[in-house]
Amino acid sequence: MTSIKVKYRPSTVEGKEGSIYFQIIHKRIVRQLNTDYKIFADEWDEKAESVIISGNRSNTLLCIKERLEWDIARLEKVIRQLEMERRRFTADDVASMFHRMTKEASFFNFMHGVIAQLKQLGKVRTSETYTATLKSFITFREEQDVPLDGITSDLMLLYEAHLKTRGVRMNTISFYMRNLRAVYNRAVEKGLTEQNNPFRHVYTGVDKTVKRAIPIKAIKALKDLDLSMKSSLDFARDMFMFSFYTRGMSFVDMAYLKKSDLKNGILTYRRRKTGQELSIKWEKCMSEIISKYPDNKTDFLLPIIKEVGNERKQYDNALHLVNYRLKDLSKKLKLQRPLTMYVARHSWASIAKAKNVPLSVISEGMGHDSETTTQIYLASLETSVVDKANKMILGLL
Repeated sequence: MTSIKVKYRPSTVEGKEGSIYFQIIHKRIVRQLNTDYKIFADEWDEKAESVIISGNRSNTLLCIKERLEWDIARLEKVIRQLEMERRRFTADDVASMFHRMTKEASFFNFMHGVIAQLKQLGKVRTSETYTATLKSFITFREEQDVPLDGITSDLMLLYEAHLKTRGVRMNTISFYMRNLRAVYNRAVEKGLTEQNNPFRHVYTGVDKTVKRAIPIKAIKALKDLDLSMKSSLDFARDMFMFSFYTRGMSFVDMAYLKKSDLKNGILTYRRRKTGQELSIKWEKCMSEIISKYPDNKTDFLLPIIKEVGNERKQYDNALHLVNYRLKDLSKKLKLQRPLTMYVARHSWASIAKAKNVPLSVISEGMGHDSETTTQIYLASLETSVVDKANKMILGLL
């Protein structure tokens, strides 16, 4: 009763690309369904109703052919669904349902929606990592969208190969793949596509990274540097040391610390990455850093975010500047690897491990919550045990 034909309409301008469109024929009534696929006349096989893959546009033509196949499959699915409902329908109904289904099933659209939702929930950092991932995937696809059911194992292998040929490191490849997998799994949960495990053959692990920690001797040398005449370097050193003093607190958590978070000698905050609440015993060395900035009139404990509005931009700019100045300090100390704020976190953990602090105590101190077995034990671990470990480490300075 219903048939689909793929047609090509040449451009009226000589040498310009023409358009591909669908003909939906139902009960002898023909409806036209336009697409945004553009090809030249010599790239179309009228008899086979198919794109000819050749020349220097082969990648583009292959993408168009792939999308046509997905569109046809979706049109056939729409027709089957309408026929199963056993009700009267028209060619216009087929076109309308196809447009609705296409919009819902677009991977780009779906991921944009996930990113918007994350921003609304205040998960700005995650939304930014998803945005970076989507940007990379769109580049690979040459801005050609893909339906959710087009996310296949073969496509992910091609994406992985694309990243490798551009010299992207395996940990970054894994980062992109895990983000895409998380979004895909959301679509599966919503019933928008079936679970076909498209990420089973690509790399989603974590390679060992170059050691970022520096020894306690280097930390002490940094602490003892006379930077009284160099305020920007002094501020960078203070932020690094504050992170180290507070068991490797991340810079984003430092930026959003409030003065009200410090009560009765205990600094309590919630990690922005995981939502986990942590408490740290306030030590003299921490207080000394805060007292160096008496002009800080905001509600924030540290002078990173200095005014209301655009807090995220202020944090990003401050992190960039601090890491830039830390590189200068690395040269002064003649360190083999450049200092960054992340080095403070790694160093605290490395020094704690070297001093035989139990792994469970280190995990609690740093706010790790990804290891289920560790979490079971940490649930009953007293904060005083972690504070004692931190006091021992600070005593080494």
